[in-house]
Amino acid sequence: MPDIASQQEPPGDDALMQAWVEGDVTAFETLYRRHRDKLYRFLVRQLRNSALADEMFQDIWQRVITARAGWQPDALFTTWLYRIAHNRLADHWRAAQHRPPPPEDADLRTARIVDPDSPERQLSQFEQRRQLQLALEALPEEQREVVLLRLEQELTLEEIGAITGVGRETVKSRLRYAMDKLRTLLNP
Repeated sequence: MPDIASQQEPPGDDALMQAWVEGDVTAFETLYRRHRDKLYRFLVRQLRNSALADEMFQDIWQRVITARAGWQPDALFTTWLYRIAHNRLADHWRAAQHRPPPPEDADLRTARIVDPDSPERQLSQFEQRRQLQLALEALPEEQREVVLLRLEQELTLEEIGAITGVGRETVKSRLRYAMDKLRTLLNP
């Protein structure tokens, strides 16, 4: 029977970040593994362009590496990471002055996704995903961002406020308006 004292909880993000600041490279590798998939999905959903998301993903992690010496445990690591992502996205949109349209081959790429279910079920699921994606795209940028941070990243209203630079009540309001719009769009 294993010794209970030897069964430790894995270190938290803040402890890993502090260890990395002090030179522990494996701590960074653990942080990266924990957050890479969610961050990448967030970027793809926001940018709707995987090549651009790849580029921005690398840039954000480079900024994390560059800023590590100045990191202070004032906020959760996740909040800090997504604040960097939020700022990088804001820089991108400011430079682009518009949101790019979805890629021309988006439907073709989505249709190529292999699904072991029946063609009828696959079509139904595709239609549901497509309707949700279209509904998300119809939301204003600020509302889409809070929905994605809340539902996909499972962040609290306070964390989302810290990332986006607005108060908790503003986040709550944006989330409420976004959910109302999504309900209307998905249930005509």
